[in-house]
Amino acid sequence: MTTRTDHTADRPISLTAPSGIDRAAHHRLDEAWLAAAWSHPTTRCFVVSGGQVLIDETPDGRTELVMTPSFEAPLTEAHRYFLGEDEDGVSYFALQKDSLPGRIDQSARPAGLREAGLLLSPRDAGLMVHAVGLENWQRTHRFCSRCGERTVIAAAGHIRRCPACGAEHYPRTDPAVIMAVTDGQDRILLGRQVHWPEGRFSTLAGFVEPGESIEQSVRREVFEEAGITVGEVEYVASQPWPFPSSLMLGFFAHATSTEIDADGEEIEEARWFSRDELGAAFESGEVLPPYGISIAARLIEMWYGKPLPTRSAF
Repeated sequence: MTTRTDHTADRPISLTAPSGIDRAAHHRLDEAWLAAAWSHPTTRCFVVSGGQVLIDETPDGRTELVMTPSFEAPLTEAHRYFLGEDEDGVSYFALQKDSLPGRIDQSARPAGLREAGLLLSPRDAGLMVHAVGLENWQRTHRFCSRCGERTVIAAAGHIRRCPACGAEHYPRTDPAVIMAVTDGQDRILLGRQVHWPEGRFSTLAGFVEPGESIEQSVRREVFEEAGITVGEVEYVASQPWPFPSSLMLGFFAHATSTEIDADGEEIEEARWFSRDELGAAFESGEVLPPYGISIAARLIEMWYGKPLPTRSAF
């Protein structure tokens, strides 16, 4: 497997730009340090609920996470997650609540990552993706998978411990491969999932199976979904994708066959596109581009050679 990482340097994939936040994992088990950090006047926190946070526009046109000093935060003890600290020593926490707090000024609005990830600064997007991933895991893994006992939160939200059998459980991340498949004519293979609306095409993708390398996963998924065999596989970049708990591993894959046989279960239709054909399909509306936040959009764009048409994320 070769790598192709230099192509993302000028325009990073969404949710992957350096955030400037040190996760400072060595503090997660230090209850005294965490208590002091929470009480510090510079500490900032925000609420996450159901994968959403509050965002707001600043007077100069930027979009920011709505954060407050810790002493103004809604009350919560068990569901307070330490996300890290910046270079100035400011600590950041996320608070998991059943609903987002109301805002007196009414200017803030709730948003999920598909919208906010494109609008927020790298710092705020990095904090949000960390918080959303933890929140989803915490909500769906409350019981011990070994004995069934209710678990308790530890390590500032990054571990759940079982008081009955002593097992420790860690946040789940599912590796998934996503690939821009090209053939000898430099066409790209795009597919449409059965539950997608008419016209929505994207790169093929799938989860890595137990005992499988990522290269094997790329080749298996492409063959299963589209009947295309793949030879060389080039790694490009990865993207955290907490919808709910994936890490997308992006590749270019070079097809050694071109006869499409869509499986009809996951992929209803797959097509080869030249650049001119894809551009014309975008222009006519026959094909809808992927959401701009997704690594799929960047993979297609890297092959296409210019930005894709803008598509709303909500």
